[in-house]
Amino acid sequence: MTGPRVRVLVYAAAPDDSKDALTDAYHHISRELSGTPGLLGNELLCSLTEPGGFLVMSEWDSLDSFRTWEEGTRHRQTTAPLRSFQDGSRGRSFALYTVSAAYPEERS
Repeated sequence: MTGPRVRVLVYAAAPDDSKDALTDAYHHISRELSGTPGLLGNELLCSLTEPGGFLVMSEWDSLDSFRTWEEGTRHRQTTAPLRSFQDGSRGRSFALYTVSAAYPEERS
């Protein structure tokens, strides 16, 4: 599939006593997603400014690849362990971005 790379950001929150459960859920899901076509990788980020704030950032080779996975039968089941941690305080618990520029620049 072609197109610009896509980053998917999933906002999450966990009180101090649930941070380990959130981290465990992230690792479980990441193992399940290993080898998913188009998925280039993902990271769990812990906020330095928002107590209990987390962000899962995944990178996809294209929006088409992400949408194919998102619309597939395994999406909801695979991501279920993180669902209770989703943070909708921004109005949405996730965001989609295309990579429009990057440094160092990619070379063919």
